[in-house]
Amino acid sequence: MRAAIVRVASPARLSAHTVTAIPPAPAAQPIHVPAGPYAPIYKRLPVTQPVAFLTIDDGWFQLPDDPRLMRDAHIPFTMFLIGPVAAKNPGFFAQLESSGGVVEDHTITHPELRGKSYEFQRHEVCDARTSLEHTFGTTLHLFRPPFGDYDQTTLRAVHDCGLKAAFYWSETVNNGAVAYQTAEHRIHPGDIILMHFRPAFTNDVIAALTAIHNAGLTPALLEDYIV
Repeated sequence: MRAAIVRVASPARLSAHTVTAIPPAPAAQPIHVPAGPYAPIYKRLPVTQPVAFLTIDDGWFQLPDDPRLMRDAHIPFTMFLIGPVAAKNPGFFAQLESSGGVVEDHTITHPELRGKSYEFQRHEVCDARTSLEHTFGTTLHLFRPPFGDYDQTTLRAVHDCGLKAAFYWSETVNNGAVAYQTAEHRIHPGDIILMHFRPAFTNDVIAALTAIHNAGLTPALLEDYIV
């Protein structure tokens, strides 16, 4: 099914000044990932709690107001970052960490992984993990393949690099519009929402939070659920 793009209009739309009205997430009910030689990949987490997961990719556009917005929003979110991109301006992403963000793995060069050799994919995943852990002094657990492009070799490399799981997405947000993958045009519990560090970052965050809020959900952190 082709994704339906929906722009959320007022009065339901939240503003940058009212995102603080979003309640905190409930205590997480952890999901135990299956054992085996391949990391699992999730488009949606199998949860019954009223939560959704905001994820932000890449890191090329770094606008000075982004950390302030996320600090004011006071929500958890996951940043899947390109290793060398994050290393060029770690202070920017450190501010976002202090505002509720967690850094995770999004490769070294942002290539299409599907069909590439195991050695190539392992390099992209493992070296990005090493780079990001060195930059931020933290331990990474999760991975997102660039473009959502992966195969079984990708999932093997993710596992062998010591990461717990990989993630696709349920909805995307771009230029202030949410693209839904289902006919209901509504975010469901466990959905994973993808946006990027782009010039429309503020509008995208507000659109994502509005859609989460209108669905009766609250943002939660992927890292709290994957064990």
